[in-house]
Amino acid sequence: MSAVERLSKVILDGYHLTLEEVVNVARVYQAISPIEPGTDVYNRVSESREWVAQAVEQNAELAEAGRPALAYYGINTGFGIHAAGQPMANPERTRQASRKLIMSHATGVGGVLEEDVVRATMLIRANTLARGRSAVRPEIVNLLIEMLNRDIVPLVPSMGSLGASGDLAPLAHLALVISRPPQSLEDQELSPGFGMISGEASIPVYNNDGKQGERDIVAGAEAMVWNGEDRRVVLEAKEGLALNNGATFSAALGVLALSDAENLIRHAEINAAMCLEALQGYRDAFLPQIQEVRGHPGQIATAANVRSFAAGSHLPDPGEVDHDPIRQPPQDPYSLRCVPQVVGAVREAAAHIREILEREINAATDNPLIFVRPEDNLPRDYKAISGGNFHGEPIAFGLDYLSIALTELGSISERRVFWLMNAHMNRGLPSMLVRSDDTHIDSGLMITQYVAASLVSRCKTLAHPDSVDSIPSSADQEDHVSMSMNAALHAREIVEHITQVIAIETVSVVTALRHRLEAVSLTQADLGAGTQVVFEALRSAAPQVFDIPLDHDVVYYPYLRQMVSAIKGGALVEALREAGFTFREVKSTTTVI
Repeated sequence: MSAVERLSKVILDGYHLTLEEVVNVARVYQAISPIEPGTDVYNRVSESREWVAQAVEQNAELAEAGRPALAYYGINTGFGIHAAGQPMANPERTRQASRKLIMSHATGVGGVLEEDVVRATMLIRANTLARGRSAVRPEIVNLLIEMLNRDIVPLVPSMGSLGASGDLAPLAHLALVISRPPQSLEDQELSPGFGMISGEASIPVYNNDGKQGERDIVAGAEAMVWNGEDRRVVLEAKEGLALNNGATFSAALGVLALSDAENLIRHAEINAAMCLEALQGYRDAFLPQIQEVRGHPGQIATAANVRSFAAGSHLPDPGEVDHDPIRQPPQDPYSLRCVPQVVGAVREAAAHIREILEREINAATDNPLIFVRPEDNLPRDYKAISGGNFHGEPIAFGLDYLSIALTELGSISERRVFWLMNAHMNRGLPSMLVRSDDTHIDSGLMITQYVAASLVSRCKTLAHPDSVDSIPSSADQEDHVSMSMNAALHAREIVEHITQVIAIETVSVVTALRHRLEAVSLTQADLGAGTQVVFEALRSAAPQVFDIPLDHDVVYYPYLRQMVSAIKGGALVEALREAGFTFREVKSTTTVI
């Protein structure tokens, strides 16, 4: 949604994937160099794969000798509550188990996820497997990378995950596209009426001139043919679990939502600076002294950003560090006076969530994990450790937090819109930001505030934490789940709604500034240094906002749509950066002691 910079090629090594790389691959994939595995990835991946292959072979030898097989969860056992069944000794049965896992788990419902979410998931999953703890063959990692480079995007339903054992159903739909049944199962898959189902995928379609045109939806089996060869793989022992175990869709949704949220935070600070001018507010609430005695980094950063953008403006009260305010007492309503405290707190929330997601996208998250390296300090022969890294609780907590924080960002924005509209509060601006005769038949921007209020109210409902819910599954084997994907889907929806709220505020405050400049006989040159840059950027990114009549009604939704597009594209933020403005950011420094 938000603008992302073009990056150089992405190297996957399991440890150093960044959120910016995920967003870049997800959203501007056409502009990047090919994704490549790191130099040591194949060795690491092969180590754990070799141990599993030996375990499968050992069980086959035990069976030949008439001895019982050893049970390795997910390698030669059933799954979930069926793990206690008779362990398999025949390698073909382990291939069947991997395939049956994917077949049975591909049960998602609802609308399909957007392509950027699926691309992000594929990249994160490839990076997870590159850690070398999941016992997949190198060709599995290669296949995910090649699909991304060829822009083959599986269709994945949005609903069906509990966030433990990860995003099982959605990931199974992804795995369904990249895998095919072993020959021993082909007849079973053909028999019950739907044929050999291979999932579906979106693929690029190229015009006669070689340029990409519309995308096409095809069967997964068709999408996975290139250079005349079917690239799908028969999954070996453990590989089915490696592909569908872990909260990877939750993480992908979270990364994209966070990127968009960080973009909205910057726009909220831009709007606050313009509101300070349009409402002829007081700088006192943004002075560094008051921020420093509380000490919150987000508050300090937000206040500095707003002061920087409004610097030099002739509209706010002249009170500053070195001279007294003229109008006293120098207090604005909370929606302006408390911007550092509220938006700053949102900044700190985003910084904390960034840490959670940075760790998650570089984590080994399936089960069991294989520990065969000397540095693992696991001298026992049984190298498969069953644990709960698939559990999405860290993501669920983080994205619930993000939803709450973004809802507050929209809530305080809507209050400033209300203030701008209200002739009893807006210090001389016309009611509803439209000049009207005595009949008052013009409503102006009145209903944009209604819309903002509706959106914020919707977000308050969506922001109820998903992580406090859990419904046991798998006959109580999976008795506590995270609901991380529900949290992620809600966060993504909240991002979209709050984008609309911020756009409404931007349209409103630009209109208010036009009124204010006209009323006091000033020009754009009398605005704050940052606001001047923003005005020039808007003349390119959303020029129609300056055409909104100040004295009569028009149909307003096209103006709002244009502003939403400008905000999503990050044009205002980019213009400020190009002009030399720096957004003060926050880096969390959580450590374990």
